[in-house]
Amino acid sequence: MRLPSSTIIQLLQILLVCLLQRPSFAVKKSYVVYLGAHSHGPALSSSFVDFNQVTQSHYEFLESYLGSHNTAKDSIFYSYTRHINGFAATLEEEVAAEIAKHPKVLSVFKNSGRKLHTTRSWEFMGLEHKGIIPSTSIWKKARFGEGVIIGNLDTGVWPESNSFSEEGLGPIPSKWRGICDNGVDHTFRCNRKLIGARYFNKGYASAAGPLDSSFESPRDKEGHGSHTLSTAAGNAVPGVSVFGQGFGTAKGGAPKARVAAYKVCWPPVAGDECFDADILAAFDEAIHDGVDVLSVSLGGSASSLLNDSVAIGSFHAAKQGIVVVCSAGNSGPADATVENLAPWHLTVAASTMDREFPAYVVLGDDITFKGESLSAARLEQKLYPIIKATDGKLGSARTEDAVLCQNGTLDPKKVREKIVVCLRGINARVDKGEQALLAGAVGMVLANDRASGNEIIADPHVLPASHINFTDGTSVFNYINSTKFPVAYITHPKTQLGTKPAPSMAAFSSKGPNIVVPEILKPDVTAPGVSVIAAYTEAQGPTNQVFDKRRIPYNSLSGTSMSCPHVSAIVALLRASYPSWSPAAIKSAIMTTATTLDNEVEPLLNATDDMSTPFGYGAGHVQPNIAMDPGLVYDTTIGDYLNFLCALGYNETQISVFTEGSSYVCRKKFSLLNLNYPSITVPNLSDSVTVTRTLKNVGSPRTYIAHVQNPNGITVSVKPSILKFRNVGEEKRFKVTFKIMKGKATNNYVFGKLIWSDGIHYVRSPIVVKALTSRN
Repeated sequence: MRLPSSTIIQLLQILLVCLLQRPSFAVKKSYVVYLGAHSHGPALSSSFVDFNQVTQSHYEFLESYLGSHNTAKDSIFYSYTRHINGFAATLEEEVAAEIAKHPKVLSVFKNSGRKLHTTRSWEFMGLEHKGIIPSTSIWKKARFGEGVIIGNLDTGVWPESNSFSEEGLGPIPSKWRGICDNGVDHTFRCNRKLIGARYFNKGYASAAGPLDSSFESPRDKEGHGSHTLSTAAGNAVPGVSVFGQGFGTAKGGAPKARVAAYKVCWPPVAGDECFDADILAAFDEAIHDGVDVLSVSLGGSASSLLNDSVAIGSFHAAKQGIVVVCSAGNSGPADATVENLAPWHLTVAASTMDREFPAYVVLGDDITFKGESLSAARLEQKLYPIIKATDGKLGSARTEDAVLCQNGTLDPKKVREKIVVCLRGINARVDKGEQALLAGAVGMVLANDRASGNEIIADPHVLPASHINFTDGTSVFNYINSTKFPVAYITHPKTQLGTKPAPSMAAFSSKGPNIVVPEILKPDVTAPGVSVIAAYTEAQGPTNQVFDKRRIPYNSLSGTSMSCPHVSAIVALLRASYPSWSPAAIKSAIMTTATTLDNEVEPLLNATDDMSTPFGYGAGHVQPNIAMDPGLVYDTTIGDYLNFLCALGYNETQISVFTEGSSYVCRKKFSLLNLNYPSITVPNLSDSVTVTRTLKNVGSPRTYIAHVQNPNGITVSVKPSILKFRNVGEEKRFKVTFKIMKGKATNNYVFGKLIWSDGIHYVRSPIVVKALTSRN
């Protein structure tokens, strides 16, 4: 049968439409398109800005590349409308590459995942210990942080925790513009302490796939966010302990500060928990909400600053006077592993404190080794057979897996009723204990590998356990190898205060140099990050393992995630005491008053008992009491940061996008070495170089004299070497000249120090230098 010509025409038209609208088989991924800053101006603080119009402009921009308004609208899943200008969208790689060529586009980067910086995520309160707890007079001067708002980008918050009680707090600060978005969780409530909560999951969903309604809530189901937020600003809660250990009052560093939770981290997808698109959305909202401090205990692989969501977000925060504090990462002890590298935020390493939870390993030959643990379970006081995990492995298990007590490697017939010795590494420390328990072991000795050295961590293991250092672990292995019937006993942990030496650097703490901008020393400082007790979720057990049915309101965690909020608290106290100080001034006060000595007045050590360096601790271990009166500060303006970006190679058209529409002229011959940073790093010294710095007086009229500790093989001279300040706010410039000593310099990094002192204040700056050649 022949079809009518009209029908044939209709069929051809339908076929043509189908061909034109056929789905693309090109792979689409989610990207962030960063356009700089908005030009809202003062209207942003009122209700006159039409954010929908901003979003429409993003639709129209993308439409010019996709050819369809509806397709552009469907592709964009975040439109950043307040301070950060840009959007996140699902795009083909070719389209993303074309957009990146646009002259007004600063960067286009993949919506990559980042990780929380707690050691449990990798293989694994408050300021309550000697040397960092603020004095009562300091707390009173800063009104315990009253009036300051700390925002936390993390896994959210457990609002029912007593650490977030509103007891003793007055009305919410009038500047607050945030909300309490509880999503579908109607039991989640904010109060005068926890004044805001939001959650961001669209970037995560682009990687994880469609999400169910359980993701529509800012509630912390992991524990990390509650822990970090309460460390920074938890209200005072008496009678806190972890299974009876560390008993006392849990109190954040700024206990009267208000807090807001921004949930950007979720269950891992291919190891990643926090995605760039969500992080930028949280920064944009937090800045608009009115926070004073942002605590960011997460990070990812180092990348150029304008391809880094934390660097971008913190730049916009700094423009609004908000101090951003970031964790340095947990990829130590290797060099060049530090994360969060921008000069406009504070980056914090992790060190130990003078509190331990000793659990002793007693061998059958009466030799005893001191380890640590927070195990609730205890052994009967008798000796038990002790066995290496490799001797207790299943026949099908690989030796290299069994030595680590990895899942399914232990043979119940071999380890039942015995103490198993597991080597640290790869799988979580608490998971090793679970594997031992599931196989019928009565206890576990967790022995460090060589890289972990002397770093031992108290974990809430599910069976009696003790974590011992590398040297002691080697002795335990030797005892087992040389004894026909080896036996041992593990004591129940106790709490020990005032331990020495402390602090020392944690082995896991990521280290410099900065691989993106070598002229900027990172980390900036170090703070307590090992076995920190703070609030926790009650949605999971203290080990976060599926098998762990225990629930506790406070837990002990370790990581640079834990050190970061300690510094966020100090920032809050400084902000309350000096509301007019810039973020850079606050950062300088913390850095220049830090110490490189432990509580035995000896140089800070690393986990292998070697002297640490500024690549480990930055300027040193924070001292909040002294930071409240730094004498002088190195202040830095947004203009200085723009010149810094110019020196990195960004052109004036790109930089103008940062300045809310006004044109910008890059300062000619601006050197990265001359950013007014509180530390001085010269990564490529050839013969000699001179750098400049400017100091601002924030104290009484004083005369300061320069003192230099020369790096090996380098001479350092300061001109002028005497600075006389007559007024508060007065600034004075000086120059520092570095020169290679012929025949004495090497091509390794060397370290020194510049100290300005009036006899009362000591304004310290670490010096880091690397000569280009050793043939001098």
